[in-house]
Amino acid sequence: QVRLVESGGGTMRAGESLRLFCVGTGVSGDIFRTSTMGWYRQAPGKQRELVATITSGENTNYADFAKGRFTISRDNAKRTVYLQMNSLQPEDTAVYFCHLATYAWWGQGTQVTVSS
Repeated sequence: QVRLVESGGGTMRAGESLRLFCVGTGVSGDIFRTSTMGWYRQAPGKQRELVATITSGENTNYADFAKGRFTISRDNAKRTVYLQMNSLQPEDTAVYFCHLATYAWWGQGTQVTVSS
């Protein structure tokens, strides 16, 4: 069964850091390697929004709120994409989702809560 499995979420205080993981379980190496991967987030009562994407060539794109604080990276051999989040703020509280663009696959999400 093909799944994107996120982990690494938790409850943090403002200013702390957190690293999210997304593993492509059952995803072929070729599909993972050639697909743009992304992180999105959805806060309560809000629409899902882009956080960051990384292409197969490791070109990255960030939402304005993520620039300078968040870093997306990937390890194709591990079929894993990461989101390093620094200087977390309460407004970063959301469920964070992983996305594999080629087939529009989504993970189940991981909760990030940031207290002031």
